[in-house]
Amino acid sequence: MTRAQDSFTFTVGKLDAGMAILLGDRAHLIEFPSVLLPPGATTGSIVNIAVHQNVAQERKRDHEFWSLQEDILEAFGNHSPENPQLEVRNVTQTSVTLEWPPIKLATAKLRSLDIYKNGQRLASIPNALSNYSTKLSGLSVDTQYSFQLLLRTSAGTYPSNLIRVRTHTIADTSGISVCFGNVADSVLLENAKLALKEMRAKWSDKIQIDTTHFVCTTPAVTPAGAQPAGGVAAAPGAEYQRALQLSIPVVQPQWILACHSEKKMVPISGYYLGVTPPTSSGYSQRPQSMSQASLPSSSASHKNLASRQSLPAIRRSTPPSATPQRPINEEEDEVEQPPPPKSLSEMKHKSSGTMDRNFKFPTSPTQAQEVPPVPSIPTRVPAPKPEPEAANRTNEDDMTPVAVVVPSSVEVPPPPPVEKEIRKSFVESEDGEEEVGETVEIDLR
Repeated sequence: MTRAQDSFTFTVGKLDAGMAILLGDRAHLIEFPSVLLPPGATTGSIVNIAVHQNVAQERKRDHEFWSLQEDILEAFGNHSPENPQLEVRNVTQTSVTLEWPPIKLATAKLRSLDIYKNGQRLASIPNALSNYSTKLSGLSVDTQYSFQLLLRTSAGTYPSNLIRVRTHTIADTSGISVCFGNVADSVLLENAKLALKEMRAKWSDKIQIDTTHFVCTTPAVTPAGAQPAGGVAAAPGAEYQRALQLSIPVVQPQWILACHSEKKMVPISGYYLGVTPPTSSGYSQRPQSMSQASLPSSSASHKNLASRQSLPAIRRSTPPSATPQRPINEEEDEVEQPPPPKSLSEMKHKSSGTMDRNFKFPTSPTQAQEVPPVPSIPTRVPAPKPEPEAANRTNEDDMTPVAVVVPSSVEVPPPPPVEKEIRKSFVESEDGEEEVGETVEIDLR
C-alpha cells in the first residue's frame, strides 16, 4: 500500500484580489488565499502545500456539541407547563369564589389565563402570575354552574379540571364570611361568633376575597388598630375603609343573631350601621325590603285614616253643561226661583228676528239722513215688492189688534244700513282720526 504524499508542489501563476492561482504538475489549477503563501512568493514561485487531518480536535468538537444538546434537552425537553387545578373556596346565594395554586409555566411564556362559565368565556384573569383567586358575582339563587380555567402559553394550551357548583338557597347560611371590626359589646361579639360557628360560617379579622359582610358597632378602630388610621383611635379603621371601597355591606352583630334565629338569610336593610336594629322578639316581624322598612307603623296609619274620615266630604263642582239634582223641598217650591241665565248662543238661536213697528233707529253724528218714520198701516195697499222673510214676520205680542190685515198688503221699507255705516265710520275714525258717536245695543227679540 503506497503512502500518501506529505506535500504537493504548485507554481504560483497569478495574484489577484487576495487570491493566488496555483498550477500543479498535471495541470491542476486551484485558488489559494495569497495570505497563506510564504512571504516573498510572487508570480512564478514554486511552493509545497501539505494537508493533514486533526483527529483530536474533531473528537473534542463532537464532545462539546453533544454536551450542549443534552443541556438543551434537560432544560427545555423534560419539563412542560402544568394544567391548573381549580378549587372552590366559598359559595353563597349569588356568588362563587374560586382559587387555584400558582401556575407552573416551566420554560414557556404566559399568553393568557381565562375563566369559563358553562362553556362560555367569562373573563380574563388579571395578573395571572400573582393572582390565584377570583370571585364571580351576579349568579342566580339555587342554580347549578360549571367553571373551568384555560391556560394559554407559548408551549400550548392547558385546560384545568371542570368544577360544577350549585348556589345556595335562602335557608343555607353556610356561605356567610364575616370580617369583624370594632364591636363595643364583648358579649354580643362572642354570641355572634358562636352563632357563626353553629351556622358553619366563617369569620376573620381581615377582609379577604370571599368576605360577604363587615360587622361592627362603630367605624372607629380599636386602640390596637389605631396605627393604620394615622394613630387616631377615633378615626375609621383601615378594614372599615377597605370594606367601603370594595362595596362590602357594613352591618351590626344583631344581623348574625337574626340569621341564626330565623335559620335563613335575613335582609340586611334593618341592620345597617347607624340604624336601630329590631329587638330579638321582633325578628319574626322584620322588614322584607328597604321599601317596607321605610313604611310607617300600623298605628300611625290607623290614626291617619281616622283623621281623614273625620274631615268633611270634599265637594266636587258639577260641569256647567250638567243640570244639578236638587232635593225636593216644599218651601222652595213655593218661592219661584229666577231662571238660569241663558248663554249667548241660545239667545242668538232663539231670537225671532222681528222688530217693533214703532221702533226708530237713533241718529248718529255721522248719519247724514234721518230715519223715515214707519207709515201707518192702511186698509188697502198695493202689493209690495218681495222682501226678505225676516222683514215679513211680525211679533204677535207687540202688535195692536187690527180687524183685517193682509201680510202681503203691508209695505215696510228696509231699515237703513246703520250697522254698516257705524262700522264704516269706525274704520274712518281709525284712519282719519274722526270721532264716533255712542253706539247703542239693540235687542231684536
